[in-house]
Amino acid sequence: MTSCVSLSRGRAPARRSLACLPLALASAFGGLALIPLSALAQDATPALPQTVVTANRTPQPLSDLVGDVSIIDRETIERSGATGVADVLARQPGIEITRNGSVGNTTSLFIRGAETRFTAVYLDGVRIDSQTTGGAGWESIPLSQIDRIEVLRGPAAAVYGSDAIGGVIQLFTKRGEEGVSPYAGIGFGSHGLRKIEGGVSGKSGLFDYSFGVAHEESKGFNVQPADKRTPSKDGFTSPDRDGYRSTSGNLKLGFQITPDQRIDATLLQSNIEAGYDPSVSFRTKPPILFKNDVSTNTLRTAGLTWSAKWNDIYSTRVQVTDSQSVYKTQPSFYRTETNLRGYLFQNELRFGPHLVTATLERREDALENAPTTSAKLLSQDRSQNALSLGYGFVQGPHSLQLHVRRDKDSEFGGKTTGSAAYGFAILPSLRFTASAGTAFRVPTLYQRFSEYGIATLRPEDSRNVELGLNYAKDGTTAGIVVYRNRVRDLINFVGTAKGCASAFGCYTNVNRATLQGATLSASQRLGDVTLRASFDVQDPKDADTGNLLARRAKRHGTLGADWRVAGWTLGAEVQASSQRFDDTANTVKLGGYTLLNLSASTQITRDLNLIARIDNVGDKDYQFARLYANGGRSAYLGLKWTPQ
Repeated sequence: MTSCVSLSRGRAPARRSLACLPLALASAFGGLALIPLSALAQDATPALPQTVVTANRTPQPLSDLVGDVSIIDRETIERSGATGVADVLARQPGIEITRNGSVGNTTSLFIRGAETRFTAVYLDGVRIDSQTTGGAGWESIPLSQIDRIEVLRGPAAAVYGSDAIGGVIQLFTKRGEEGVSPYAGIGFGSHGLRKIEGGVSGKSGLFDYSFGVAHEESKGFNVQPADKRTPSKDGFTSPDRDGYRSTSGNLKLGFQITPDQRIDATLLQSNIEAGYDPSVSFRTKPPILFKNDVSTNTLRTAGLTWSAKWNDIYSTRVQVTDSQSVYKTQPSFYRTETNLRGYLFQNELRFGPHLVTATLERREDALENAPTTSAKLLSQDRSQNALSLGYGFVQGPHSLQLHVRRDKDSEFGGKTTGSAAYGFAILPSLRFTASAGTAFRVPTLYQRFSEYGIATLRPEDSRNVELGLNYAKDGTTAGIVVYRNRVRDLINFVGTAKGCASAFGCYTNVNRATLQGATLSASQRLGDVTLRASFDVQDPKDADTGNLLARRAKRHGTLGADWRVAGWTLGAEVQASSQRFDDTANTVKLGGYTLLNLSASTQITRDLNLIARIDNVGDKDYQFARLYANGGRSAYLGLKWTPQ
């Protein structure tokens, strides 16, 4: 049986112990953790306080939060040399990705082993989701337009409502600052990769703006070569190169009406066309050769926000958002379109160490799915109304965060979720945290009303507890988070089940899942050298069968170092993962891998920067999904002009 995570978005589905993480990674991480941190921090420069909005949907200093949060800035994104948002996120603690081929093909992201649909994703405050198999279409989000990323690991339904069982990811485009700041960039890489980008941002008086456009294309590689091990049994192949072409643009405008009132408007559009090979298997001898199919992903987002601070205590935010995700294929035609509309009215009271929030929210989902040979046009919609209350307290060594939310779905009725988190500073640099929360996700409209759906599906829900210990002082950080998340009524696609209208099978509530593990992370500055590492030990499994969830490893991690020398920043990074299984029955193995990536960047002139990168230096042959290859060793060279 094919796992639901391997299905093309919304399309009809077709019919030993784990390897250890390489000792080099584990040893290096252990060595970093055993070095006396105070001794290493002698030459470190204190970092400026960082502010995040993702944890509680309101700006707060990172040091005040109890949640497990990571921040990725534009400099980190550019030095990564990555071409997809998911590739950048895969280098963060607690995150894995899978992809059916190259950039532009169906991509899934797992936070702490949770299904890709269990991550709530926002772009400039606009919700992105699919009402087919669920979750954001990561392949359609243009990395070139993203200026900052915030990642919250752990359930957050008491703040965000349905979907946030595994975590929340917020993506932000650039905001204009004082003056005028144009930029332009070009890049070239392996597989015929070419990219060009340009834009301008600035601020004049009460008005600020940011505009950017980008185009990227690649000849690609053959994402599904013949299986060398058993070509006659498993095989089919399309011997062409599966390239992609992406064009995107965004516009962000802001107007400061008064010193205490502001209006923001955002627009983004992205279109990516990618070659792919169908995810089916034919037992033929010799393998059948298929003509290339092409998929097109179009993403549009728009948002309008009015923020007002009425006095030193009370402020409000009113927001209207809209997003549209369209996925279609040719020449084997298929089309699905998801439209989301959101309305938000948030109130904040800040007095002394207290923060009280009260939020009214409405979400409207609509799905239009093209008919197949055995079904009619699927056109469905639904809505959710919600009231959420939050309380935060930060004073001395204590931090407390409480949230409760009531969602009322037009089809499933009411659902209440809550969370409680507490942090205690044992020392100024050492902090203990503990939290517990509940979360849920309602089935997608496709899972209920398509030819493969069951209208009586129940929402998936979860209960999570976690403990953390974090150290931060003078540029040195180290932390461990231990978590356990139990998910009930997990929805999977099964071959046969009671109530299935299709002979191929349908979606149904079939089992429970337990997502448990620990994430270790650390970073250290030694003069001009910055070290960083993360290591995840996890056990995401089907609680009924004891099998590992498909395409998730028990161990994965990264180890990296950046060295500033003679005007250059030189980087080396190791990414490693133990073996996984491609199916829910745990019969088809995907081998583990270790990748070495190298990078170098410098400022050639005052206004011109160069970035060079080689990924997978050892040309490791590995797969995120069975029969789908990755690109092997790849190189990238880019130039960016940013007048000072």
